[in-house]
Amino acid sequence: MINSVTNTAAPASAPTTKASSVTNADAAQDRFLKLLVAQLNNQDPMNPLDNAQMTSQMAQINTVTGIQQLNSTMVGIAQQFGALQVMQGASMIGRSVVIEGDRLPVEEGVGHGMFELSAAAGDVKVEILTPGGQLVGTVNLDAKTAGRHKFDWDASKYSGNTSDLRFKVTATNGNVAVASTPLMQSKVVATGAADGKLTLDLATGGTITYDKVKAIV
Repeated sequence: MINSVTNTAAPASAPTTKASSVTNADAAQDRFLKLLVAQLNNQDPMNPLDNAQMTSQMAQINTVTGIQQLNSTMVGIAQQFGALQVMQGASMIGRSVVIEGDRLPVEEGVGHGMFELSAAAGDVKVEILTPGGQLVGTVNLDAKTAGRHKFDWDASKYSGNTSDLRFKVTATNGNVAVASTPLMQSKVVATGAADGKLTLDLATGGTITYDKVKAIV
């Protein structure tokens, strides 16, 4: 039967490149057709091959060949898309982005920070901390609505190192705590790609993927 023809065919080698993948797929189809023709020429006239089985086998070999070619095409598209992302990302260099983070940059004696509230809060307090967790300042903001907010902290009286200060937001609505997310702003100094995603190198240090950006300013 046609199954015996399929079992005697040597499996194609695993493709390593786009070109070899297409070549192996074509070679497998060619071997299958040659074996099929040989069996048809040598079949028993009293017991011919079943048409349904032959059609099924031909459909299967065409499906496998099509999938291999489709995979090769998708790999090429993914590579082109990654290169296009890097080119588009170049326009981000020099721009400032807002991302999740608790670093507090200080410029001309003033610290500038942002945060996001999940719901309205009747009382919001921001604590300014050293990397070691020491409290060096507090900003009381009273009531705030849900969403994104900015705050400023007067750092003129602080004599320590302001290059690595952090902040912590505490928000409540009565006796209920309101979830908050600290945000920070940083300039993009370079772009790249990793695992099919656009990446941004930040002036404050570190690399993030573009989907981590909350806003562009």
